[in-house]
Amino acid sequence: MPGDLHNHTTCSDGSVPIHRLPAMAARAGLSAMAISDHDTFLSAAYCYAHPVEEGVRLIPAAELTGYDYQRRHRVHLLCYWPQDCPALRAHCDTMRRRRNECCLQSARELEALYPQFRTEQALEYTRDSGVLFKSGIMQALHELGLADGIYGETYRRLFGWEPRGIVLHSPAYPSVEEVIATARAAKAVLVFAHPTVYKSMPLVRELAAAGMLDGIEVDHPRNSEADKAECRALCEQYGLIMTGGTDFHGSNTAHPRPVGSCTTADEQIARIDALAKERGTQP
Repeated sequence: MPGDLHNHTTCSDGSVPIHRLPAMAARAGLSAMAISDHDTFLSAAYCYAHPVEEGVRLIPAAELTGYDYQRRHRVHLLCYWPQDCPALRAHCDTMRRRRNECCLQSARELEALYPQFRTEQALEYTRDSGVLFKSGIMQALHELGLADGIYGETYRRLFGWEPRGIVLHSPAYPSVEEVIATARAAKAVLVFAHPTVYKSMPLVRELAAAGMLDGIEVDHPRNSEADKAECRALCEQYGLIMTGGTDFHGSNTAHPRPVGSCTTADEQIARIDALAKERGTQP
């Protein structure tokens, strides 16, 4: 049976606690699931400590954020079987601090805009992650009747990129090269996430040709059919792993999709396992 290799929980910006995901995967008929929260080792640590739950094999993972400074857009890199190490710890600590600084500033500005809103309410959503994400702020606004949803028109007005949201404060991200170096230090199996989302195909071509990737996430809800086809071709050309994942965030999404909507074939998971064993990170 296939596995879903891209899922988020309350360990970052998802709405569902981590312990509930294995049962969701089991009900969807999956044999494996990766829990890949943003810029944290929390979900990886959970999977290392709970290798099988509800009959589903849990694959430790993290989704690290970088920035393509040449093309000026964010990049997400999925790291499977990462090892806890100083470089990964430093990345996660830095991104936690920077995100908190930015979102706390946004929250203070929102208190001036909306008398009903208090930062403390948004901070209730940081109990598991220790990080205030924009989604946590939007959950608080939605509960107060001040927003149309998590990622609707209110979100775009407050936190959008183009045009820039009125309370948006963006953290500085490390370069793609720095994040790749961090993933290598952690001995992770490195997969480029959802190339269509940040219009990253030129970068994917470069990294694949340079031998900087172990795989590409092909099956993702937001990948275009054209990009999927090219990603498959790149994987075949360079011998890369082809993965798939739902990018599950629970209710913290504009287009809800259940766990198991996008999957990775068994033979591709076996390739991830083989690389992790070769690098000494899989028990």
